[in-house]
Amino acid sequence: MLSVVDTRPHPAAPPAFNLAGHVLARAAALGEKPALILLHPEGDATITYARLRSLVLGCATHLLAQGHRPGDRVLMRLGNGPAFPIIYLGAIAADLVPVPTSAALTAAEITKLATLVAPRLILADPGIPLPEGETPVTAPDFALWESLPPHDPTPGDPGREAYVIFTSGTSGRPSAVSHAHRAILARKAMHGAWEGLGPDDRLLHAGAMNWTYTLGTGLLDPWTLGATALIPAPGTPATALPGLLSRARATIFAAAPGVFRQMLRAPFPALPDLRHALSAGEALPEATRAAWEAATCTQVHEALGMTEISTYISGSPTHPAPSGTAGYVQPGRHVALLDDDGQPVPRGRPGELSVATTDPGLMRRYLGEDPLPGPWFRTGDMALMAADGAITHLGRRDDLLNAGGFRVSPTEVEAAFEGLPGLHAAAAAEVEPGPGTRIIALFYEGPCALDEAVLRQRAELALARWKQPRHYQHIDTLPRTANGKLLRRALAAHYHRSNP
Repeated sequence: MLSVVDTRPHPAAPPAFNLAGHVLARAAALGEKPALILLHPEGDATITYARLRSLVLGCATHLLAQGHRPGDRVLMRLGNGPAFPIIYLGAIAADLVPVPTSAALTAAEITKLATLVAPRLILADPGIPLPEGETPVTAPDFALWESLPPHDPTPGDPGREAYVIFTSGTSGRPSAVSHAHRAILARKAMHGAWEGLGPDDRLLHAGAMNWTYTLGTGLLDPWTLGATALIPAPGTPATALPGLLSRARATIFAAAPGVFRQMLRAPFPALPDLRHALSAGEALPEATRAAWEAATCTQVHEALGMTEISTYISGSPTHPAPSGTAGYVQPGRHVALLDDDGQPVPRGRPGELSVATTDPGLMRRYLGEDPLPGPWFRTGDMALMAADGAITHLGRRDDLLNAGGFRVSPTEVEAAFEGLPGLHAAAAAEVEPGPGTRIIALFYEGPCALDEAVLRQRAELALARWKQPRHYQHIDTLPRTANGKLLRRALAAHYHRSNP
């Protein structure tokens, strides 16, 4: 049997469609139900569905009154507050194209990104670095937006550009990813096949709003279904999140694996409302999963995805992923594992995860490049498909380690060290101890450096000889993004030839 899963037809989009209109379709009827609660130690701030709709559609009116035309791009330089999703949806409702970015970017960094997207307007909070140039800049104005008449979301071709978001992709350089209005329809599969989300849920997401994981799972999905989104105030430490889950009566929690690990350093209160948790961004270590389940008596369901397609493989409360796997292809998807010649591999053999270019959730293109060619978008993720369709992620194709001519998954190496006392987290990477010589190294976090004999013994018990690290190095903190995702390419800069 070949490694192909085709569960089409995809969700059909009406001929005239608007992403923001779809997300807000229930807002008028829900009225005073909380749509968004910002959780703050000094007092929570609640935005009801009625107010959310008023703010979003008033923001759309304001943007159009400034003379902007359909398709103009709006660069977002905003903190992790309620203005972020309101401007995002307001721009889309006005048929403009929001470009979310991280507030942590420097002026030089955001100048490079702005050159790629050529925004006609910048919406910014005070103190956040802006790009060089003459692009007009304006600030969020809740009072103004609420005073303006609502602009009904502008319908149009569901395949037209709705938003642009940046990803490092496989090159390590930022790429601007253009998504269509229809992308929101592909998220319907995630509601049941991953999130287990319904209108009565209260979903707390711990990521920054500029991340597609937060925007989608933390905000757009709850609002599409009429649920309540819970977002911690900026600067909330991970160790405070267990208390927030209890106080906010969260039913679902979502975060990156690094956040779960940091949370587990704090005591957990009873969480009678919490049904399950969601993890994405990178693989969740089994030791972290086990510790979470012991602390909360709830399961964690993972999803595999990327900025270009969002999640498309997952486990769920009704169909959990078998241990060690990423789960199953979500309904409505057409996915295959391909060899170097673009042909599906037999099940049980490694191949590159690829998504049909007809998928409505797949990006339109990278800005500056041609539309996606051919029948498949090759994701760069290597995987195995079992006979029942369960998929085991082997890591990024460009992250695979080359040990004496053998290709080795870094996640397989890292998994061998899970649960080792004194080792909190580990990451495998190739390093170069001398010209022309490359070896596998394991970098790890923990209170102090471990006896290398202990590490080597663990490797010998769990890994074939060619997969075993030849170098072990303790570092204070593994390099990660602001959302806790491991930056594997940055590990080589930490390498030194003698262990500390």
